[in-house]
Amino acid sequence: MSTTSLKKKNKFPLGFYICSTTFSFERAAYYSSKYLIYMFLTASMITGGLGIEKGQAAIMQSNLVAWTYLSPIIGGWISDRWIGARYTIPIGMLIMGAGYYVGSIADSASMVNLMIFLVVVGTAFFKGNVSAVNGQLFDNQEDLDSAFSVQYSFVNAGAFIGTTAVGVLYLKTFAKNGVLGFSQCFLIAAILCVIGAVWFVFGWRFLGDAGKRPFKEGIVAEKVEKTKHKRLTRSEKKKVWAIILISVFSVVFWVFWYLTYLAVYDYGAVFVDMNVGGYNVPLAWFDSLNSLVCIVLGPVLAALWLKLSKRPKGDMSLFKKTGLGLIFLGLAFLTLVGAEIARGVGAADTVKTSIVWIIAFGVLLSLGEMLFSPLGNSFVSKYAPKRALGVLMGVWTVATFIAGLGYGYIYNFTLQFDMIKVYSIIPVILFVAAALLFVFDKKLSTLVEEEDSVEIAK
Repeated sequence: MSTTSLKKKNKFPLGFYICSTTFSFERAAYYSSKYLIYMFLTASMITGGLGIEKGQAAIMQSNLVAWTYLSPIIGGWISDRWIGARYTIPIGMLIMGAGYYVGSIADSASMVNLMIFLVVVGTAFFKGNVSAVNGQLFDNQEDLDSAFSVQYSFVNAGAFIGTTAVGVLYLKTFAKNGVLGFSQCFLIAAILCVIGAVWFVFGWRFLGDAGKRPFKEGIVAEKVEKTKHKRLTRSEKKKVWAIILISVFSVVFWVFWYLTYLAVYDYGAVFVDMNVGGYNVPLAWFDSLNSLVCIVLGPVLAALWLKLSKRPKGDMSLFKKTGLGLIFLGLAFLTLVGAEIARGVGAADTVKTSIVWIIAFGVLLSLGEMLFSPLGNSFVSKYAPKRALGVLMGVWTVATFIAGLGYGYIYNFTLQFDMIKVYSIIPVILFVAAALLFVFDKKLSTLVEEEDSVEIAK
């Protein structure tokens, strides 16, 4: 069945929404549990927690974050060679569900570590593969930037629901006799994964042949002839290098993106007036602000990329879009510099600045994220050699793994310097990286140009 029949004019195929809503289920479970792990580990035993030291709890949480970005390379490798991605995706969700169930009955750190292990393994089969299948549903590659921007809104919808609801659920709804509702919230995360797996299997009928066969056999091939292994062509090798290069810039982006959370929590807790109309806004809602802005921006940017792709000269290159993402992230850090100037550099912590600065920080941060993150999936879907599609989807996410392991050490290093200096230097680094992408855009774009005519001539 051709993917062409799945897509009506100016509309995304129904299978696209099956994949994207499946992502929403998984992200709601993941982000709520990511928050809960730290709270569960550090809460006193009398309130239903494990009473573990904060440093150990932070390390365990960071293991979840970092390894769920590395493991998709292994899952992608399996889908590239042996198992169609449409089958690994629900398997991955069920394994994650088993992990969250272990969390719901955990009474020791070792059981929490088992939960983390299962979630990491499940993520390996799920994360890169669902984006790879989604990318296969489009015959027109010019639609991919728009499509993955919309998918990212579904991702953030799940994250928003998870992070917003979990605080109320474990603190109030499921709390009883002083015992907080950690167990029930982990169980809900498990149920969300099971529902997501069932929903995705139900949606197979709308995916055509996408993901039925290992990616090395072709985009949507149902039946393939056995052929000898072929080496990558010169054009394919250049595209692989382009993906690796963008992934290097991804490390730069995500290292500082993670730093923004530490920056805003440290700065906001001390120097920002969080009171609005007599209500003290929790800093934890900064996570929800990020997700909400990404949800709103997804369709807007999708429409923008679609409009630009219809111009005579075509869409803006991914290298320029990546540069814009770095610029907006740099501007986010500059808002903290502005906040400090507004309240008086070095003033006592009794002098507070407006919450508007934190809101502006979150909007700029999210805009940078929306320009950067979903376009990476689109770039890999467009240019990765199909026999290595799953692995290269994983390479994109491994950059986040490196950033996840490294940002804590970088933040610890910056603590020995004045805040105003650190938050002034970081934007400079980001602006320089963006400038490199703009200056060398034409040369970088040649890496993804087709060389069919050259190869035929040879």
